[in-house]
Amino acid sequence: MSRVKLNIVGLSTGQTSGSYTLILGEENTNRKLPIVIGSFEAQAIAVEIEKIVPFRPMTHDLFVNFCKSFEISIHEIVIYSLNEGVFHAKMICEQNGEIREIDARTSDSIALAVRFKCPIYTYEEIMDAASVVFNEDLNEALTEPTEEKVSKKTKSENAEYTRMTLEQLETILEKAISVEDYGTAARIRDEIQRRQK
Repeated sequence: MSRVKLNIVGLSTGQTSGSYTLILGEENTNRKLPIVIGSFEAQAIAVEIEKIVPFRPMTHDLFVNFCKSFEISIHEIVIYSLNEGVFHAKMICEQNGEIREIDARTSDSIALAVRFKCPIYTYEEIMDAASVVFNEDLNEALTEPTEEKVSKKTKSENAEYTRMTLEQLETILEKAISVEDYGTAARIRDEIQRRQK
């Protein structure tokens, strides 16, 4: 079976409450693999992609620290099966030159892949069965939400942030991270970065 390398393209809210859709894209094509994941795993992936440092280590960060303490590395993630709409993945790990495969939920595997900076693969037959071909407009909509897609609450919060001093923003950012409100933390961080350009 030929393997397909995937990259994280976007993360959007799902159709059911508390669910998110993680979009993985095949390199150099418009084929995308949408995977429904839970809010905790979506947050774990987003926190690492956005480089937000939590007040205390999250579960996936704890796992990374554990692995590093025992000199275990994750080389790659492989989404190897699709059974009744559920993706199955495995982590290819190494310790002291010994390679092991560990079965894991796909969402957890990807949350660890972004932390270990390791590649994500699947097989051509899974792409044939579950991938979607996105046009460029939809691709942009996933990675760069338009003004219409931003909620009124978020717009008003963003407007409020523009009126605050840098010191005020840093204080609120610290508080948002301490209570694990990573959505607010990401918006404040974006405002701080915008001012530093």
